[in-house]
Amino acid sequence: MIDGDFGLLSPVSASPSVAALTGDRAVIAAILDVEAAWAVVLEEAGLVPAGSAAVVAEAADPGSYDAASVAERAQGGGNPVIPLLGDLRARVKSLDSGAATAVHTSLTSQDVLDSALMLLASRAVSTLLVDVKRTTTALATLAGEHADTLCVGRSLTQHALPYTFGLKAAQWFQGVAAAASRLSAVELPVQFGGAGGTLASATKLTASSQTTPFELADSLASKLGLATAPAPWHTNRLAITSLGDGLAALIDSFGKIAADLLFLSRPEVAELGEPLAAGRGVSSAMPQKQNPVLSVLVRSAALQAPGLASQLHLAAATFNDERPDGAWHSEWPALRQLLALALGSAGHVSELTAGLRVFPEAMRRNLEISGPLLLSEGVMAAVAPLLGPDGKQKLQNVVDETLRAPAAEQTRIYTKLLREAVPADKLSDAELEALLDPASYLGEAAEIARRIFAAYPGFTGSATSDSSTTKGATRG
Repeated sequence: MIDGDFGLLSPVSASPSVAALTGDRAVIAAILDVEAAWAVVLEEAGLVPAGSAAVVAEAADPGSYDAASVAERAQGGGNPVIPLLGDLRARVKSLDSGAATAVHTSLTSQDVLDSALMLLASRAVSTLLVDVKRTTTALATLAGEHADTLCVGRSLTQHALPYTFGLKAAQWFQGVAAAASRLSAVELPVQFGGAGGTLASATKLTASSQTTPFELADSLASKLGLATAPAPWHTNRLAITSLGDGLAALIDSFGKIAADLLFLSRPEVAELGEPLAAGRGVSSAMPQKQNPVLSVLVRSAALQAPGLASQLHLAAATFNDERPDGAWHSEWPALRQLLALALGSAGHVSELTAGLRVFPEAMRRNLEISGPLLLSEGVMAAVAPLLGPDGKQKLQNVVDETLRAPAAEQTRIYTKLLREAVPADKLSDAELEALLDPASYLGEAAEIARRIFAAYPGFTGSATSDSSTTKGATRG
């Protein structure tokens, strides 16, 4: 017996639920579903004997086929449809030899496999979007609860400006919701072109009937829940690359969240923590460690996805003639791996965001590392006009002198030098204190978050981003 691939070296997607949607058995099931649906189309059009579709459906039970055997024999014809079709025909003949004409008539292997992969993708994406909705709902909740939770915004690894964790969560939400919207809009079309993409066999088959090859194709699409196609797309691979790009973009958005969490959960930062679970995050050598495993796995997916999407574009650009010699074959593993990575990482991100531990005290502590220097941009804008033509340079001198002092002394020195540089009659102590309050320099943070959620209402679930009802709430 040939060993199966259980994802031993792909932990991000090593899940029975992912395998059920993208594994070899799922591919076989999709191929058989296409063949069974085609038999229904032919029977409804009166092109095969009545009752044929029921026989094909009975024979097309995925559990009756040996995936390992099909995979091995696929080398003979270069694709898995050929050996699986042979097995299907044999089963149909054993049940009713007259129904054999309903199997694969007027189709070619690429019609079946392309349509099967679109069907596989449709099922995977439907499940994927359920996890995505859980994630976006959790992020919307986080954003509402922490609309006023101050933290530091970082730019090029350095402290930049005051920020809120609510806005950070809203920006995570925007990335995921935008990518999911794009993915859900990708059309997954049926493929039907016949051996050379001219529908010659189907034209002959329907010559004496009241239907056309195009109507048969549309009927097949309807039965499979796929989009109709105006023409065969054997060598025009936009359907594949659009799907790949949509999956990669969604995984990118997950990767952004993971990258932030990997930094923010470092012990010396300690602003966030992954959900705790028995046995998770352990080290084989260091018992004290609590590794952010969910983020690590999601990041691993984000590092793989761009190369897989690139492979799909490389294949699309080299689809020669009317049936390519290898480019088509190179799509299959890349597309399936993208689906698996998206499904696996979506599950991890959903769990991560639902149970994320947030530590506002640590956020405030880190915010205060830079002290009032963090408000330098706002101070410059408000105070420079009060100091005359060289006001901006005077304030820059204050900042420069402060930065030459030891870090522990910078808050005191900056406040002192600033007070000395600005006459009290132009800026009172109370006004200066207000100017150096991080909460006073958040710009349109709240409105930005509101606009994000307004742009994607279908992804917020029952969560609210109204800070008036969730002000100051804390998780974890």
